[in-house]
Amino acid sequence: MSEFNHNSFEPKWQKYWQDNNIYKTDVDTNKPKFYALDMFPYPSGAGLHVGHPMGYIASDIVSRFKRLKGFNVLHPMGFDSFGLPAEQYAIETGQHPAITTEANISTFKGQMNKIGFSFDWNREVQTSSPEYYRWTQWIFQQLFNAWYDKDADKAKDISELVAHFKANGSAGINAECDDDATQFTAEEWKGFSELEQSQILLQYRLTFLSEAMVNWCPALGTVLANDEVKDGVSERGGHPVERKKMKQWMMRITAYADRLLNNLEGLNWSDALKEMQRNWIGKSIGCEIDFKVADSDITLTAFTTRVDTTFGVTYVVLAPEHELIPELTTAEQKAAVDEYVETAKNRSERERQSDVKTVSGVFTGSYVINPLSGEKVPLWIADYVLAGYGTGVVMAVPSSDDRDFRFANNFDLPIVRVIEGTEDMEDPTEVKKGKMINSGFLNGLESDEAIKVAIDKLVTEGKGKAKVNFRIRDAVFSRQRYWGEPVPVYFDNDGTPHLVPDNQLPLDLPEVENYLPTPEGDPPLGNAKDWKFDNQYNYELTTMPGWAGSSWYFLRYMDPQNKEAFVSKEAAEYWNQVDLYVGGTEHATGHLLYSRFWNMFLYDMGFIGHEEPFQRIVNQGMIQGRSNFVYRVKGTNQFVSHGLKKDYEVQPLYVDVNIVENDVLDTEKFKQWRKDYENAEFILEDGKYICGHVVEKMSKSKYNVVNPDVVIEKYGADTLRLYEMFLGPIEQSKPWSMQGIDGVWKFLRKLWRLFYNDAGQLVVVDEKATPEELKILHKTIKKAGEDMESLSLNTTVPAFMVCVNELASAKCHKKEVLEKLLVILSPFAPHIAEELWHEALGNQDSIINAEFPSFDASLLVEASHTYPVSINGKMRVKLDLPVDISQEEAKEAVFANEIVQKWVDGKPVKKFIFVPKRIVNVVV
Repeated sequence: MSEFNHNSFEPKWQKYWQDNNIYKTDVDTNKPKFYALDMFPYPSGAGLHVGHPMGYIASDIVSRFKRLKGFNVLHPMGFDSFGLPAEQYAIETGQHPAITTEANISTFKGQMNKIGFSFDWNREVQTSSPEYYRWTQWIFQQLFNAWYDKDADKAKDISELVAHFKANGSAGINAECDDDATQFTAEEWKGFSELEQSQILLQYRLTFLSEAMVNWCPALGTVLANDEVKDGVSERGGHPVERKKMKQWMMRITAYADRLLNNLEGLNWSDALKEMQRNWIGKSIGCEIDFKVADSDITLTAFTTRVDTTFGVTYVVLAPEHELIPELTTAEQKAAVDEYVETAKNRSERERQSDVKTVSGVFTGSYVINPLSGEKVPLWIADYVLAGYGTGVVMAVPSSDDRDFRFANNFDLPIVRVIEGTEDMEDPTEVKKGKMINSGFLNGLESDEAIKVAIDKLVTEGKGKAKVNFRIRDAVFSRQRYWGEPVPVYFDNDGTPHLVPDNQLPLDLPEVENYLPTPEGDPPLGNAKDWKFDNQYNYELTTMPGWAGSSWYFLRYMDPQNKEAFVSKEAAEYWNQVDLYVGGTEHATGHLLYSRFWNMFLYDMGFIGHEEPFQRIVNQGMIQGRSNFVYRVKGTNQFVSHGLKKDYEVQPLYVDVNIVENDVLDTEKFKQWRKDYENAEFILEDGKYICGHVVEKMSKSKYNVVNPDVVIEKYGADTLRLYEMFLGPIEQSKPWSMQGIDGVWKFLRKLWRLFYNDAGQLVVVDEKATPEELKILHKTIKKAGEDMESLSLNTTVPAFMVCVNELASAKCHKKEVLEKLLVILSPFAPHIAEELWHEALGNQDSIINAEFPSFDASLLVEASHTYPVSINGKMRVKLDLPVDISQEEAKEAVFANEIVQKWVDGKPVKKFIFVPKRIVNVVV
């Protein structure tokens, strides 16, 4: 006797897989490899809701499918366990972040195991583990000891640069370095002190110390990345953020900008994802053009891609952070400039870029000379100019640029039209290119030709030069936090940075009593007692950013237990690129760029053999919550049902979706939910309380978070897995609703009935399958295989449902068919497949080790076609005829039929129309 009860077999098989190390993976050169990766999760205290596993389920299905297809599959999981949330919790409670992080990871792993993921937990990594961040620190050291040779277009060891300096000085070096890098001879190099040489090398190193404008959050006591700031406040906590210049560790990602851009063409990513990367990198080919400040020795340099429009420059703009503002501001304008700069510098760069509606600025009181026209134009400050892009100076052409046009109109500045056809236009910026007018020696030239002529003129007169620019900037690598990787650097007495010796790694995160900055303003690590290198030199007190550990974790998964290297060359060569990377679009810029950068660097230095880390990326959409509302009659504790609320003055309130089913409120559970509702009264419709609903992001504050554990308890993990795929294409966002899940659960019960009858008795037989039964099976094998290859997983689930319905209608209980059905279904529903594979079919080995069946195309070829036969325009009978039948043979078969004979009744046949695989028409 066997009843369908997911709670009886799902935990059993989860334990079996774990106890038998079913998913353990090692290098096996006799098999082709497949590397499936999920984006690194942060283990929050809230645990998983039903939206989180969607991408994991998709990658798990493909991983199981590839294993069945004979691939050696690497499908690991770990945790991005450093981060600000755990630190903030530690500040609030005094509990060490390691304790809460460990508890959160335990919750995540428990939930993941209940869903039945095929993760090889032997390969688990945690970024907060010293065994892991020892190698993050080691990679930092390699970056510190490297420079970028632009001629070779790759990173090289810093020793090669030092050798060149000794022999030739700075001459002949084409390196990625600071714009104001020191120039010197070989003799001068030899005469420099160790401190001076160290400072020069920092101008070339791929990780280096530099003064940089950062997003400083006083309340959190740390620097924030641009994507952690929204509308001038921190994304976490909503605290004010200000722009501030601080000494920071930086990563010279700009050295790799061209390669990061060019390599996109060869990757199997969506066009939208590639475009996001292109926009973030932001390559511009243009010209640096010099504007001499009137009555001053100062010259300002602006970058432009449209030097042809220089005669249309009617003002020049500085970024609020520009260091020369104090010198360029007149006494009359000082108060206004100081006030504007103070306000503008506290807006994040992202906010300033995206806020196109707000127009603000202030006049410095100074003027500059247009290098082509010789005219004097005013010098302004505006926050739409960013210090980090180009030079922080913009030549404003109101007739050709939208923002410049709005700015000029707002402050009543001149607008000179330089493109033919714009003379009488209200908004001349609508025409971007054309024949030049009002442009001196450029008049009559088309825009592209004018660009070349203008650059030649500027270069000849020493007022400009051709230049390639990028929007991407060197990445700030310092965080004034506690819960992060210590930077493996100490400073000698003159402030020179030195690397901690490799044999002393990891540099462990020290214990501190207070997770806030010190009273002196040092980062939290300044609270550590007696924490010094060699008991005398100060360690770096900032920690690495969250993206440090997540920029290379995919490599550590390949060889997680290695104590001699971050990954062995053998493992890196075998597993190579990630074949399938699944994750959200929120990581489409920062994380992917940093990961690609670190991977390229490690490739340059010969540590790994592949330049790009991720061959194929799929961004899953978001599963949105379906919020429910109750309607309280104002001034009472009465709640009126949705359909009746129009008759009352009501206040809509969110209600926990876990006490609502199909929009019907469980009123007893509602009264138990909150104490202030225990005496609630209900105005019902048709005996039920119907809730309102809306689809929106899942959030605890909206009570619309659905815990997968609750779904699994009621319906099972297999139902959850199938249902999340059934909701729609993996790339699209869709609303979560429990209304459709019951149908998936019933499908699994129907599948069970192919093996056991209603009395729980086994009904599987060893009889030979009929051609029709084989056709049903092989049609599904073909569909499922193609869908799993293409990740069209939402269409596979209906195909399984159709297959099971058709087999049930055919009363097919044949082992020959059911065995193969279980194999192709097992990636989606591994628990029920394993249970039936063992208990109903008597197999000893796990279904995970089975072979995905090949479909037989010949079984899908139709042997016959059902023809509707019409006589004088009315369909009288349907006949099954061979698909390869000729017209004469068809005519003979039709007229031999008794029903046709009855309707023809001996009348002469005027026409016999035969359309193969469609119809037969008889006219008498």
